[in-house]
Amino acid sequence: MSTNVSDIYGSLVFNEHVMAERLPSVTYKALMRTIERGEPLDIEVANVVAHSMKEWAIEHGATHYTHWFQPLTGMTSEKHDSFLDPISDGRALPNGGLRATFEARGYTAWDPTSYAFIKDEVLCIPTAFCSYTGEALDEKTPLLRSMAAIEEQANRVLALFGEKRRRIDVTIGCEQEYFLISEEQYKQRLDLMLTNRTLFGYAPCKGQELDDHYFGAIRPTVNEFMKELDDELWKLGVPAKTKHNEVAPAQHELAPIFENANRAIDHNLLTMEKMRLIASRHGLVCLQHEKPFAGINGSGKHDNWSLAAGGRNLLEPGENPMENLRFLVFLTCVIEAVDEYQELLRMSAASAGNDHRLGANEAPPAIVSIFLGSELSGIVDALVNDHESEYESADKIAMDLGVSVLPAFLIDNTDRNRTSPFAFTGNKFEFRMPGSSQNLSETNTILNTAVSKSLKDFADAMDGLTGEAFEKAALAHIKQLLKDHSRIIFDGNGYSEEWQAEAARRGLVNLPTTADAMPALISQKSIDLFEEFGILTEAEVRSRYEVKLEKYNKLINIEARTCKRMVRQLYLPAIADYAAEVAANIGKVHAVSPDADLSPQEHILAKLNRGVKVIDDLLIQLDETHHRVRAIPDQQECANENASKVVPLMDALRAEVDALEIVVSANHWPVPSYNDILFYA
Repeated sequence: MSTNVSDIYGSLVFNEHVMAERLPSVTYKALMRTIERGEPLDIEVANVVAHSMKEWAIEHGATHYTHWFQPLTGMTSEKHDSFLDPISDGRALPNGGLRATFEARGYTAWDPTSYAFIKDEVLCIPTAFCSYTGEALDEKTPLLRSMAAIEEQANRVLALFGEKRRRIDVTIGCEQEYFLISEEQYKQRLDLMLTNRTLFGYAPCKGQELDDHYFGAIRPTVNEFMKELDDELWKLGVPAKTKHNEVAPAQHELAPIFENANRAIDHNLLTMEKMRLIASRHGLVCLQHEKPFAGINGSGKHDNWSLAAGGRNLLEPGENPMENLRFLVFLTCVIEAVDEYQELLRMSAASAGNDHRLGANEAPPAIVSIFLGSELSGIVDALVNDHESEYESADKIAMDLGVSVLPAFLIDNTDRNRTSPFAFTGNKFEFRMPGSSQNLSETNTILNTAVSKSLKDFADAMDGLTGEAFEKAALAHIKQLLKDHSRIIFDGNGYSEEWQAEAARRGLVNLPTTADAMPALISQKSIDLFEEFGILTEAEVRSRYEVKLEKYNKLINIEARTCKRMVRQLYLPAIADYAAEVAANIGKVHAVSPDADLSPQEHILAKLNRGVKVIDDLLIQLDETHHRVRAIPDQQECANENASKVVPLMDALRAEVDALEIVVSANHWPVPSYNDILFYA
């Protein structure tokens, strides 16, 4: 039975349409001023909204409510309270007060800019999570602060162009990649169950080399999952738009329509949760790890970022000289921000899982650079070197400021250079470093704040200038910034060894692991940036640093323990059993045919015995190193040792085990292979 999208879309959301219908006009208008202009929320307005929201939720079958927030663990948290008020005669009446949700005096404070919704009969109220003293304990609070900061600074810049103050939206689109595998196979892999990635596994006979999975026909089981996922997301107001097979076998992607960043991130977190839940209804498991399978593409979450003023994209080139100049200002400020805070942006994508993905042929390298495309790069070169752009177009517009600046419309800059971490794609930037499992709040908080800094510096430099004096000063400022930060612009192959050397020559940072990247968060430069715009205090920054390091170290600890357990209890016994069988067969054949050439069987047996010895030696090394590193009290030092010692030992152990997977009989191998997992029926 087909779904009428218009009937179900947003049906479980207390959105603007519902509020307009159910709230008194005065209350509705006051609430919209809070949502659209950031005006303080009056307590009386909050109480009216709370009552209406509760009644609406109960009418739609909700039995509980929760303050839905984003703790520093990266995902979402919720505690359910029932709409229940027992009375003396043994009955219970629907009740439940929501008033505390809307007050900032406790730990949670309602975020009115992200709509409440019903999920599994629970009214979920998006909230910020703070301490009693106002310190942010979540990911949403600094994101909202950063959005307010960029709105203020963008309006200062627009005022220089004679434009009135308006609402500035950070808009993003979160492309979500994921794997779907058989639940039956998943339950036979301890590594998948405990770490969400395979710690062992020889390459499948067929991988992604034929490109036959990418955009291919979606298999029926997956299609049924995708249909149900779409329906569930549409009911929750998530604008799920595109779904398709990705490059790797068993890999897929969902992409939504762009939204306000705060709402888009809430929706992405909801999408991830629904993917995991709905997969189980179809006998599947949804893997959102960045690199669940070695040797084939991992999963990212491309962050498509842009700015809009009153609904108009500020990264559109425009159709007249002043619009072109405005575009160049915003473009250049982004370029400056990414170059100045490249270490911080790299840190925002750092995780134990993403360390395996970055630079692994399907994801950008760990060196931050910006792709602009040939047209924009030519224009930047013309500005930096004071010559006319070589871009030829009948629509080219010349500013009367000594240099041809921009064509009226750029050729579509949607690039196929998948090696670029930060690419301009027509009217937005696509940040490709973040991993599939990541909450994008931190990444966008950092990007928003860094761009706010560049916009503020521009507005400060142009203060008091108007007319031709402003235009000349603005262009001169742009040219200088592009000269100072052109090192970050690179349109070539990010995977090449030449780029590694060239990036080092340019002074760009290369931070291959999470341990390498984390110190950037607590550098004085980063702390000064956050404090300048009131995004995070030094104490809040340092707490996040400790949480992220602790999470990294704990994940590596879990992986090491799982790795050792599987080798001891699964792989070594299986290899030994097969070696014993081969030895027994050699003896049997020799007994029947003493002159038979048994060198092939003896070669296999020797290979098995050598493998067992190497595996056992590596296991001892890993065990000793792991226990030593676990005892290190300093989290950064522990992370450094995990990255440089523990992870390489796990990789070495894996290589030896994997090499014997294709020697040992399939009947003896104790877990499903990549062939089994990736090509399920």
